[in-house]
Amino acid sequence: MPKAKVTVVGAGFVGATTAQRIVEKDLADVVLVDIVEGMPQGKALDIMESAPIEGFSAKITGTNRYEDTAGSEVVVITAGLARKPGMSRDDLLFKNAEIVGGIAAECAKHSPEAVLILVTNPLDVMTWLAREKSGFPCERVLGMAGELDSARYAYFVAERLHCQPSEVKAMVLGGHGDQMVPVPEHTTVKGTPITKLMSAADLEAINQRTRDGGAEIVKLLKTGSAYYAPSASAVKMVRAVLNDTGEVIPSCVYLTGQYGLKDVYCGVPAALGRGGVKKIIELAITDSQRAALQASASDVRLNFEKLT
Repeated sequence: MPKAKVTVVGAGFVGATTAQRIVEKDLADVVLVDIVEGMPQGKALDIMESAPIEGFSAKITGTNRYEDTAGSEVVVITAGLARKPGMSRDDLLFKNAEIVGGIAAECAKHSPEAVLILVTNPLDVMTWLAREKSGFPCERVLGMAGELDSARYAYFVAERLHCQPSEVKAMVLGGHGDQMVPVPEHTTVKGTPITKLMSAADLEAINQRTRDGGAEIVKLLKTGSAYYAPSASAVKMVRAVLNDTGEVIPSCVYLTGQYGLKDVYCGVPAALGRGGVKKIIELAITDSQRAALQASASDVRLNFEKLT
């Protein structure tokens, strides 16, 4: 039986690690695309040479041509510039919008039934832009952010409470950035909310560390940014779509009235499966959390309007 086909656009650290995780799990055959000649081909060959060691049967192909991506069931877009010293947030916004807009149009042309998963920052705005440029229905265009932020939140909770990270179920809402909204009432350790396990001061410290999670890694690395946890988060979403699991994963999705928000992309829990978003889950949240979520969505809308 032939495997599903997944395209990963961008052969940098996040893209290549995403491709590696997909084939090592035998989820799908992968086409790794990049504009740099030789880079996707070389990384694909390197990963394939690990197949006899890892024992996977999936194949990965590197290419510079979007024609080779035709018929993909899922497209993961990781391509884009990282923010550099002296570059404003608006500079990054406009440069990555040009990159992502072109990619989304190409992928839509060659894989008109695909689900698009965005990883490029600024995440929420790029996801919205990809929907506009692809012309896809909103349920087939979503962004990877909430799962990564929730994973970081879970790890920091586990570290503080000296438990296994797998015992923590965490929830972070909102945009991928300074305005994300950790929700301790819906974050549990073996089913117990962390609001019953930690002091208010500890909760706020972990909330803030989660908001700064990406920046903390950038500061430590000095010459790069995170890619292990982001790629793991993207692959979890890919698996849910390909295997039609219906798993609830915090994702950047298009809201149509949920949480009091309409016609905007924002991070909330969503059941994912074949065709993308199957259902958006509305959690009971506090008034202050709802206000923070609305502020996050307003920021996304403001930045998207700069592109229109």
